Amino acid sequence: MKMKHGILPAAFLFLLAAGCERAPEQSGEATETPMGQQEQASDARPVFSVPVEYHTLDNGLKVVMSQDKTAPLVTVAVYYNIGFRIEPRDRTGFAHLFEHMMFQGSKNLGKMEFVNLVQRNGGVLNGSTRFDYTNYFEIVPSNKLETMLWAEADRMRSLDITEDNLANQQGVVKNEVKVNVLNTPYGGYPWLDMPQYANTNWYNAHNFYGELDDLDAASLDDVADFFSRYYAPNNAAVAIVGDFEYEDALAMVREHFGDIAPSAEPIELPDISEPRQEEQKIASRRDPLATRPGFAFAYHAPPRLTKEWYAMGLLDQILLQGEDSLLHQALVKREGITSSVDGGINAFLGNMLNYKGPMLWQAFFIHDQNVEQERIFNALDEVIERVRTQPVEAATLARAKVKWRSGYYDTVTDNFGFGRADLLASLALFDDKPQLINEFEAEILEVTPELLLQTAREYLRPANRTVLTLEAGPGSEGEEVASND
Repeated sequence: MKMKHGILPAAFLFLLAAGCERAPEQSGEATETPMGQQEQASDARPVFSVPVEYHTLDNGLKVVMSQDKTAPLVTVAVYYNIGFRIEPRDRTGFAHLFEHMMFQGSKNLGKMEFVNLVQRNGGVLNGSTRFDYTNYFEIVPSNKLETMLWAEADRMRSLDITEDNLANQQGVVKNEVKVNVLNTPYGGYPWLDMPQYANTNWYNAHNFYGELDDLDAASLDDVADFFSRYYAPNNAAVAIVGDFEYEDALAMVREHFGDIAPSAEPIELPDISEPRQEEQKIASRRDPLATRPGFAFAYHAPPRLTKEWYAMGLLDQILLQGEDSLLHQALVKREGITSSVDGGINAFLGNMLNYKGPMLWQAFFIHDQNVEQERIFNALDEVIERVRTQPVEAATLARAKVKWRSGYYDTVTDNFGFGRADLLASLALFDDKPQLINEFEAEILEVTPELLLQTAREYLRPANRTVLTLEAGPGSEGEEVASND
């Protein structure tokens, strides 16, 4: 898969202590190796090392820091453990609505003043809603670190929740749905559509943008309750990456976040597990604005952090990523069915490392009207069955590992520190173990041809597949047009 975080998907674009411990690395103590330097593992294989220091404040806030003095910049990222698949059942769209509400002002910063503060200080910022979290980040000159921590703490402590702000952002979100999905060719295809067809559990299968009726029905009390329940320090992680001193940064975090009260009640997240799929699903929807048909397919991926999950990451490289991938060679080069194939694990909304719950490995492409689906299925099945029945060659597996590692290095060094902050915050939030960032590469290197074949046989089963085709054009008169319900 492409390891880029994809921090600005069109669907979610908004604007452009107690228990202190130093997290151990693979060798034991936390290292302060400069970013990009490689340490040698015991078998002489290069291992990319990231410095990690980890703390938990008395109020439950997780704080993970990683120093990098390459440039006088610092990234501050605040992640809340509330994404669109763990929002309450009768509050669809609330996770995304709150991404917008967080820019509407707080006790000491009026509406849009947070944005102006960052930009006046030479920085950039953004926020996004994903499956398992909502995040906010700023990249600023390093001497503005405390300013950003103060501003983030101010809105965590005292978001300005008013009728005017709620009504304004309800309108903004509904308009975003209309612009990005309902009135755009291929809107929501397949990133928004596929989970609704492939998954069984409602939390994984509802309309993540939110039903317009749910958004309209949101009351001020609903919004205030959502904020107090999920936007609490004990449901959040702060990541700091860049040019700073550890003791100074931790002191700033404690000063500005330390007295924010945790949620009054324990935070209970829903069961988002998915049952094993036992029968292939084939579905279709019509897009009256599309000019050519689309073809998307998905398989449920292995549980995160298992041996099979790492193997699936390499199968993704072998099957889908790059012009040397088997699907590109079959569908583009040999059959000429399409000009490109895109996808991956957690495709379109991140990468295989920055999510928590059940996930799909999926791919999609656009093709001409005269391409028959039987031809597509034959080409697809030939490729998938090959990796399910035959061990991959050693050279193929070695190349996949190099591709994976290259993409991983890109992620960790991406966007002036944001890529690293994203992984560290996710790992702190989901696993309470941000030092996992230094264990992924070794796990990938351990994958064998036997594990790869075992994983393909189980997770690339025909019964584990969902196919979603997109029919282009308005269709016949009176024909019902599918929506993103």
